[in-house]
This record gives sequence, C-alpha cells and structure tokens, in this order.
Amino acid sequence: MYNVHFVFLLSCRVFVLMLKSYPMSPSCQNHSSFSVLAFVTLAMLFLPVAMASPPLAPPSPPSVGAGGYLLMDYYSGSVLVDKNTDKRVPPASLTKMMTSYVVFSELKAGNLTPEEEVLISEKAWRTPGSRTFLEVNTHVPVEILLKGMIVQSGNDASVALAEHIAGDEAVFAQRMNQEAKRLGLTRTNFVNATGLPDDNHYTTARDMAILGIALIRDFPELYKLHAIKSYEYNNIKQFNRNKLLWRDESVDGIKTGHTEAAGYCLVAAARKDGMRLLSVVMDADSVKSRTEAARSLLRYGFRFFETHRLYTGGAVISTVPVWKGKSDTLEVGVKDDLYITVPARRQESAIRADMQVNALITAPITEGKVYGKIRVLLDDELLLERPVIALQSVPEGGMWKKAFDSIRLYFH
Repeated sequence: MYNVHFVFLLSCRVFVLMLKSYPMSPSCQNHSSFSVLAFVTLAMLFLPVAMASPPLAPPSPPSVGAGGYLLMDYYSGSVLVDKNTDKRVPPASLTKMMTSYVVFSELKAGNLTPEEEVLISEKAWRTPGSRTFLEVNTHVPVEILLKGMIVQSGNDASVALAEHIAGDEAVFAQRMNQEAKRLGLTRTNFVNATGLPDDNHYTTARDMAILGIALIRDFPELYKLHAIKSYEYNNIKQFNRNKLLWRDESVDGIKTGHTEAAGYCLVAAARKDGMRLLSVVMDADSVKSRTEAARSLLRYGFRFFETHRLYTGGAVISTVPVWKGKSDTLEVGVKDDLYITVPARRQESAIRADMQVNALITAPITEGKVYGKIRVLLDDELLLERPVIALQSVPEGGMWKKAFDSIRLYFH
C-alpha cells in the first residue's frame, strides 16, 4: 500500500524541481510568488490523497442477550464475534444436529434408505418433550422421521431412528461421540439422541458451529431438510421452530433447542452475496431473544465483512526445483480451497501471502506430502497459515541422474 504522505511530498519536490528548470522571464524570476502559488496549487491537488483516511475497522458487534454466542464464516472458519464460546453448556435439541449427521452418514453409505420403515417402540413413543405424534408399534419411513426430528424437533422420532440404526439409544450415542471426535468437537459428549438433560451430556458454542459446518459440507442435499418450514403427518401440520426461516430469506437452517437448564438455543446458517455465515446462540431467555440475537449477528457479519478465495485446492501455486528425481521440478499448492474473511472494502493491497518452501527437496516425493507453508497477512497481521503440499509424486531418477545431482549439490 502506498504511503500517501510520502507520495504527496515526493510529488511536490518533483514539481518544484521542474519549476526551477523551466525557463522564465526575468520578471518572473524576480518574484517568488509564482513558486509559492504553484506549490499551494499542487498541495490543494494532492490534499485529498494526503488526507485520505485508512480503512475503518468494523464497529463493535451488536449487544446480544445470551449466555454465549458465536459468529463464524463457513468458508474460512474465521470467528467474527464470540462470547463464552468454549464454556460447557447443555445443548438441548441442538443434539439432534449430531443425530441427523449420523443418520445422514448411514444414508450416504447405503446402509439406510429414505423409504425404509422403522418400527416405533414403546420407549420412543413414551419419550418426553417435543413430539412428532408417532404411534407405538407402527411403521414409519425414515424420511418422515427425519422431518419429524429436524422440523418439529420430535424426541420420539430421534429415539426411533437411533434404535433402528444401533439397536439401542445408548449404543447410538457411542456412535455420536465417535463422529464428534472425528470432527474435532473436543468439548462435547452425548449420552442420548434427543438432548434431554443429563449431567454428562454437554457441548460448547464453538463445537456446535463446527458441527453445523460439517452438516452443510458433508451432506449438502440432505442438509436442505433444515430449510423446510412445515410438513404434515397424521393429519397434523407441524411447523419449524426456527423463526428466522420466515423472517430472513438468506437463512436456510439449522436447529433450535430449549430446556430449563440450556435456555433457548439456536444455530442458524445463512447465505448472501457469496458468503455463508453460521451464528450460534446459547442460553437466551426466550424464543424472541434467541431469534433476534441470531439475526443481529448475521446482519453484522454480512454488513461489515467479506470472504475471498485466495487459492483453489489442488491448483498449482508455484513450481519448485527437485533433486535426484525423474523430474527436475515439482508443482506445489494447498490441499483445500483457501479462504480469508476480512473487514469489508479493505484494499486488496493490504492482503499479502508469503509462501515458504523447503530449500532442498529430493526425490522420491509422495503426492500430498508437506513441503512448506503459506502465510496470509492483513496489514502485517497474520490471518492464517496453511501447509503447502506436493501436487504430484516424483520417483527417484536413475543412477546417473542421482550421481549428477549429487555433484551439483556439492557445489550448490
């Protein structure tokens, strides 16, 4: 980024030198007023540049009435707003996000079909809390139970699905914890599929955001169930409890929750102008307050931030030399798309990427192996750091190639 004060002073100096070299009449040479006037005129021309203010930082985030909350960008993973994000709290029906994740995994693997019928046990039928109004000993398709769990937040549907997949809800909870560990939910533990209170059933706002991102990323088609506003079963029309689906057209999920211990909770996802944001609100005091809190956070994020893709995963960023290999060069890049989230309307010149690759790379080389790192900075502040990997494998060269490169390396 140019230093505007430096540009201004340098330009003035050049202009004065030009004046001195320009032939003037004796009368002009005897008067300094011409030079002064020229300098003042030039100063006025550059004054807007010299006085240009640096980009303003985003204003403070909105005041949110909740025990904990978080606003995260889906693509970059940047946390834009947070409070008590790692505090252990009961998740209530946000639990059903993981129940959905496990069921979606079974569907994707082909172990389950949407039309497959599930026997409703007495335990499922008797489960307290929100209900899908299932009848004991009836058979209900998986797709209907999924709608009952996601749209209506039915505990009966959640237990029925858990029992069908794992034989028992407690065994299903083990599967939930396996997925939680794999996804990096380090402060979460599940003991049931519904979110009914238990001292050993807990999570954090950050973990719920990570889980929300995983749902969207890993099951983009099945995730669309979270945008359904209503559905009908047993002649009973049931409505989604996520009020933002009606109030904000950018919102397309994800899940509400409430118990006395957890308060009112909401994970909301929204997409607008190429950005996707997730807000997590924990322990609000009413449906209205959790809805307004989530809406305020999302508006703030879309208004004052923007996300850019700097590099495409698997695309060549640079080509570097290789020693003792069948090829003399290696293409390197990043494994996944690399995004950054920055304050809106920041100049691109303020963003800088520095790539550092190992000075000496010798074959054999395995595709995907790390050979350096790339650092992305905003005004010299480190935003993120990612490994740089080999985008191809390079086998060892022949005996003569290795011998020749050994001699070259000796003098390198």
